[in-house]
Amino acid sequence: MKRVKIHYTILGVLILPLLWQTSLAQGPPISTDTPIFLGLEGRGLRTFIKYTSKENATAYAAPMVLPYNLRTDLLVGVVAPFLRISPEGMASKAGIGDVSVFAKYLLLQNDKLRQTFRIAVKLQETFPVGNNNSLPALGLGAYQTTVGLVGAYITTSVGLYSDIGYTAISKGIPDKITYNIAFGYPLLPVTYPPKQVNIYLELNGNSIPDTGQHSIFISPGIQVIPSKKFLIETGVQVPIQEDLPESQKTNVVVTLGTRILIF
Repeated sequence: MKRVKIHYTILGVLILPLLWQTSLAQGPPISTDTPIFLGLEGRGLRTFIKYTSKENATAYAAPMVLPYNLRTDLLVGVVAPFLRISPEGMASKAGIGDVSVFAKYLLLQNDKLRQTFRIAVKLQETFPVGNNNSLPALGLGAYQTTVGLVGAYITTSVGLYSDIGYTAISKGIPDKITYNIAFGYPLLPVTYPPKQVNIYLELNGNSIPDTGQHSIFISPGIQVIPSKKFLIETGVQVPIQEDLPESQKTNVVVTLGTRILIF
Protein backbone atom coordinates (compact mmCIF):
# COMPACT_ATOMS: atom_id res chain seq x y z
CA MET A 1 0.00 0.00 0.00
CA LYS A 2 2.80 2.41 0.88
CA ARG A 3 4.53 1.61 -2.40
CA VAL A 4 1.33 2.41 -4.35
CA LYS A 5 0.96 5.72 -2.49
CA ILE A 6 4.57 6.59 -3.24
CA HIS A 7 4.03 5.83 -6.94
CA TYR A 8 0.95 8.06 -7.03
CA THR A 9 2.89 10.83 -5.29
CA ILE A 10 5.70 10.66 -7.83
CA LEU A 11 3.16 10.61 -10.68
CA GLY A 12 1.45 13.68 -9.23
CA VAL A 13 4.74 15.55 -8.91
CA LEU A 14 5.48 14.84 -12.59
CA ILE A 15 2.01 15.56 -13.98
CA LEU A 16 0.78 18.53 -11.94
CA PRO A 17 3.35 21.01 -13.33
CA LEU A 18 2.31 19.95 -16.83
CA LEU A 19 -1.37 20.46 -16.02
CA TRP A 20 -0.58 23.79 -14.38
CA GLN A 21 1.42 25.08 -17.34
CA THR A 22 -1.32 23.89 -19.68
CA SER A 23 -3.97 25.76 -17.71
CA LEU A 24 -1.87 28.91 -18.07
CA ALA A 25 -2.09 28.77 -21.86
CA GLN A 26 -4.20 31.86 -21.29
CA GLY A 27 -1.67 34.68 -21.06
CA PRO A 28 -1.74 37.79 -18.89
CA PRO A 29 -4.20 40.59 -19.76
CA ILE A 30 -3.01 43.49 -21.90
CA SER A 31 -3.68 46.37 -19.49
CA THR A 32 -4.71 44.72 -16.20
CA ASP A 33 -2.03 43.43 -13.83
CA THR A 34 -1.69 39.76 -12.90
CA PRO A 35 -0.71 37.88 -9.69
CA ILE A 36 0.86 35.06 -11.73
CA PHE A 37 4.65 35.01 -11.35
CA LEU A 38 5.49 32.20 -13.81
CA GLY A 39 6.73 32.12 -17.39
CA LEU A 40 6.11 35.23 -19.47
CA GLU A 41 4.54 36.91 -16.44
CA GLY A 42 7.57 36.22 -14.27
CA ARG A 43 10.71 36.48 -16.41
CA GLY A 44 9.51 37.79 -19.75
CA LEU A 45 10.73 41.01 -21.28
CA ARG A 46 7.71 43.01 -22.32
CA THR A 47 7.70 45.86 -24.78
CA PHE A 48 4.92 47.55 -26.71
CA ILE A 49 4.03 50.66 -28.62
CA LYS A 50 1.08 52.64 -27.28
CA TYR A 51 -0.39 55.31 -29.54
CA THR A 52 -2.63 57.88 -27.86
CA SER A 53 -4.77 60.32 -29.81
CA LYS A 54 -6.14 63.30 -27.89
CA GLU A 55 -8.01 66.36 -29.07
CA ASN A 56 -4.92 68.55 -28.60
CA ALA A 57 -2.01 66.11 -29.04
CA THR A 58 -0.79 62.70 -30.13
CA ALA A 59 1.71 60.59 -28.22
CA TYR A 60 3.71 57.40 -28.60
CA ALA A 61 4.99 55.42 -25.62
CA ALA A 62 7.36 52.44 -25.87
CA PRO A 63 7.98 51.06 -22.37
CA MET A 64 10.44 48.29 -21.58
CA VAL A 65 9.10 46.16 -18.72
CA LEU A 66 11.38 43.58 -17.12
CA PRO A 67 9.91 41.45 -14.29
CA TYR A 68 11.98 38.87 -12.39
CA ASN A 69 10.58 36.37 -9.89
CA LEU A 70 13.10 36.09 -7.06
CA ARG A 71 10.93 33.38 -5.50
CA THR A 72 7.66 31.71 -6.38
CA ASP A 73 5.90 34.27 -4.14
CA LEU A 74 8.03 37.37 -4.80
CA LEU A 75 8.52 39.29 -8.04
CA VAL A 76 10.41 42.52 -8.72
CA GLY A 77 10.72 44.56 -11.88
CA VAL A 78 11.51 47.81 -13.63
CA VAL A 79 9.64 49.92 -16.19
CA ALA A 80 11.55 52.34 -18.43
CA PRO A 81 9.41 54.18 -21.02
CA PHE A 82 10.51 56.01 -24.14
CA LEU A 83 8.04 58.78 -25.08
CA ARG A 84 7.32 60.99 -28.06
CA ILE A 85 4.70 63.70 -27.57
CA SER A 86 3.39 65.95 -30.34
CA PRO A 87 1.08 68.71 -29.06
CA GLU A 88 -1.04 70.64 -31.53
CA GLY A 89 0.75 73.82 -32.58
CA MET A 90 4.00 72.88 -30.79
CA ALA A 91 7.21 71.06 -31.66
CA SER A 92 7.38 67.36 -30.81
CA LYS A 93 9.52 66.16 -27.93
CA ALA A 94 11.02 62.70 -27.35
CA GLY A 95 13.02 61.05 -24.61
CA ILE A 96 12.91 58.86 -21.53
CA GLY A 97 9.90 59.27 -19.25
CA ASP A 98 9.61 58.62 -15.53
CA VAL A 99 11.15 55.26 -14.53
CA SER A 100 9.46 52.87 -12.08
CA VAL A 101 10.53 49.93 -9.95
CA PHE A 102 7.98 47.55 -8.46
CA ALA A 103 7.56 44.46 -6.30
CA LYS A 104 4.69 42.00 -5.97
CA TYR A 105 4.24 39.55 -3.11
CA LEU A 106 1.80 36.66 -3.28
CA LEU A 107 -0.59 36.83 -0.32
CA LEU A 108 -2.97 34.00 -1.23
CA GLN A 109 -2.78 31.02 -3.57
CA ASN A 110 -5.46 28.35 -3.95
CA ASP A 111 -4.72 25.90 -6.76
CA LYS A 112 -7.01 23.13 -7.96
CA LEU A 113 -6.94 20.96 -11.05
CA ARG A 114 -6.79 23.36 -14.05
CA GLN A 115 -7.76 26.39 -12.01
CA THR A 116 -6.22 28.85 -9.58
CA PHE A 117 -7.21 31.81 -7.41
CA ARG A 118 -4.49 34.24 -6.36
CA ILE A 119 -4.12 37.61 -4.63
CA ALA A 120 -0.91 39.64 -4.49
CA VAL A 121 0.07 42.98 -2.98
CA LYS A 122 1.99 45.39 -5.19
CA LEU A 123 4.31 48.26 -4.32
CA GLN A 124 5.69 50.62 -6.95
CA GLU A 125 7.90 53.68 -6.84
CA THR A 126 8.12 56.04 -9.81
CA PHE A 127 11.09 58.40 -10.04
CA PRO A 128 10.94 61.82 -11.81
CA VAL A 129 13.47 60.97 -14.50
CA GLY A 130 11.55 62.43 -17.45
CA ASN A 131 12.40 65.97 -18.52
CA ASN A 132 9.68 68.39 -17.38
CA ASN A 133 11.62 71.65 -17.69
CA SER A 134 9.82 72.58 -20.91
CA LEU A 135 6.59 71.71 -22.66
CA PRO A 136 5.58 69.14 -23.57
CA ALA A 137 6.75 67.50 -20.34
CA LEU A 138 8.04 63.93 -20.54
CA GLY A 139 7.59 63.38 -16.81
CA LEU A 140 5.45 64.49 -13.89
CA GLY A 141 8.37 66.03 -12.01
CA ALA A 142 7.35 64.33 -8.76
CA TYR A 143 7.80 61.06 -6.92
CA GLN A 144 4.88 58.64 -7.08
CA THR A 145 4.36 55.83 -4.55
CA THR A 146 1.71 53.23 -5.36
CA VAL A 147 0.33 50.46 -3.17
CA GLY A 148 -2.29 48.07 -4.48
CA LEU A 149 -3.86 44.63 -4.67
CA VAL A 150 -3.88 42.30 -7.69
CA GLY A 151 -6.18 39.31 -8.02
CA ALA A 152 -7.10 36.61 -10.54
CA TYR A 153 -9.27 33.54 -10.96
CA ILE A 154 -8.07 31.47 -13.92
CA THR A 155 -9.36 28.22 -15.39
CA THR A 156 -8.80 26.53 -18.74
CA SER A 157 -11.98 28.16 -20.06
CA VAL A 158 -11.99 31.67 -18.57
CA GLY A 159 -9.79 34.20 -16.82
CA LEU A 160 -10.94 36.97 -14.46
CA TYR A 161 -8.38 39.55 -13.36
CA SER A 162 -8.51 42.76 -11.33
CA ASP A 163 -6.22 45.27 -9.70
CA ILE A 164 -6.65 48.45 -7.68
CA GLY A 165 -3.99 50.89 -6.56
CA TYR A 166 -3.63 54.15 -4.64
CA THR A 167 -0.85 56.50 -5.76
CA ALA A 168 0.53 59.18 -3.42
CA ILE A 169 2.29 61.96 -5.34
CA SER A 170 4.79 64.48 -3.98
CA LYS A 171 5.00 68.26 -4.49
CA GLY A 172 1.33 68.82 -3.70
CA ILE A 173 0.06 67.07 -6.83
CA PRO A 174 -3.30 65.35 -6.12
CA ASP A 175 -3.18 61.63 -5.40
CA LYS A 176 -4.99 59.20 -7.69
CA ILE A 177 -6.74 55.84 -7.63
CA THR A 178 -6.49 53.39 -10.52
CA TYR A 179 -8.44 50.19 -11.11
CA ASN A 180 -8.66 47.58 -13.85
CA ILE A 181 -10.91 44.58 -14.52
CA ALA A 182 -10.30 42.03 -17.27
CA PHE A 183 -12.20 39.06 -18.69
CA GLY A 184 -10.21 36.63 -20.83
CA TYR A 185 -11.48 33.84 -23.05
CA PRO A 186 -9.32 31.31 -24.98
CA LEU A 187 -10.51 30.59 -28.53
CA LEU A 188 -8.55 27.34 -29.01
CA PRO A 189 -8.57 24.06 -27.07
CA VAL A 190 -5.96 23.95 -24.31
CA THR A 191 -2.78 22.15 -25.41
CA TYR A 192 0.77 21.72 -24.19
CA PRO A 193 3.09 23.20 -25.33
CA PRO A 194 0.67 26.15 -25.32
CA LYS A 195 -0.60 27.44 -28.65
CA GLN A 196 -3.45 29.80 -27.97
CA VAL A 197 -5.46 32.77 -29.15
CA ASN A 198 -7.11 34.72 -26.34
CA ILE A 199 -9.58 37.57 -26.47
CA TYR A 200 -9.89 40.10 -23.67
CA LEU A 201 -12.41 42.67 -22.60
CA GLU A 202 -11.10 45.09 -20.00
CA LEU A 203 -12.36 48.08 -18.06
CA ASN A 204 -9.62 50.56 -17.10
CA GLY A 205 -10.36 53.45 -14.76
CA ASN A 206 -8.69 56.16 -12.74
CA SER A 207 -9.93 58.90 -10.46
CA ILE A 208 -8.51 61.90 -8.60
CA PRO A 209 -10.47 62.24 -5.33
CA ASP A 210 -9.35 65.84 -4.65
CA THR A 211 -10.69 67.14 -7.96
CA GLY A 212 -13.49 64.67 -8.63
CA GLN A 213 -12.06 63.78 -12.05
CA HIS A 214 -12.87 60.25 -13.18
CA SER A 215 -11.98 58.46 -16.41
CA ILE A 216 -13.14 55.03 -17.60
CA PHE A 217 -12.00 53.19 -20.74
CA ILE A 218 -13.37 50.03 -22.30
CA SER A 219 -10.58 47.95 -23.84
CA PRO A 220 -11.07 44.97 -26.15
CA GLY A 221 -7.95 43.10 -27.23
CA ILE A 222 -6.53 39.92 -28.71
CA GLN A 223 -3.46 37.89 -27.79
CA VAL A 224 -1.66 35.20 -29.81
CA ILE A 225 0.61 32.69 -28.00
CA PRO A 226 2.52 30.54 -30.52
CA SER A 227 4.77 29.03 -27.81
CA LYS A 228 5.45 29.22 -24.07
CA LYS A 229 8.36 31.62 -24.75
CA PHE A 230 6.66 34.25 -26.89
CA LEU A 231 3.38 36.09 -27.41
CA ILE A 232 2.06 39.08 -29.33
CA GLU A 233 -0.93 41.19 -28.35
CA THR A 234 -2.90 44.21 -29.43
CA GLY A 235 -5.75 46.20 -27.93
CA VAL A 236 -7.79 49.36 -28.25
CA GLN A 237 -8.93 51.66 -25.42
CA VAL A 238 -11.97 53.85 -25.97
CA PRO A 239 -13.16 56.34 -23.33
CA ILE A 240 -16.70 55.94 -22.03
CA GLN A 241 -16.27 58.64 -19.37
CA GLU A 242 -13.60 61.32 -19.10
CA ASP A 243 -13.99 64.33 -16.82
CA LEU A 244 -11.52 66.58 -18.59
CA PRO A 245 -11.73 69.81 -20.59
CA GLU A 246 -12.93 69.09 -24.12
CA SER A 247 -9.55 69.99 -25.64
CA GLN A 248 -7.75 67.38 -23.49
CA LYS A 249 -10.07 64.43 -23.96
CA THR A 250 -8.85 61.14 -25.45
CA ASN A 251 -10.06 59.91 -28.82
CA VAL A 252 -8.49 56.44 -28.78
CA VAL A 253 -5.49 54.50 -27.43
CA VAL A 254 -4.00 51.66 -29.51
CA THR A 255 -1.47 49.16 -28.13
CA LEU A 256 0.68 46.65 -30.03
CA GLY A 257 3.28 44.63 -28.16
CA THR A 258 5.14 41.43 -27.40
CA ARG A 259 6.46 39.45 -24.42
CA ILE A 260 9.53 37.20 -24.69
CA LEU A 261 10.76 34.74 -22.08
CA ILE A 262 14.44 35.54 -21.56
CA PHE A 263 15.42 33.55 -18.43
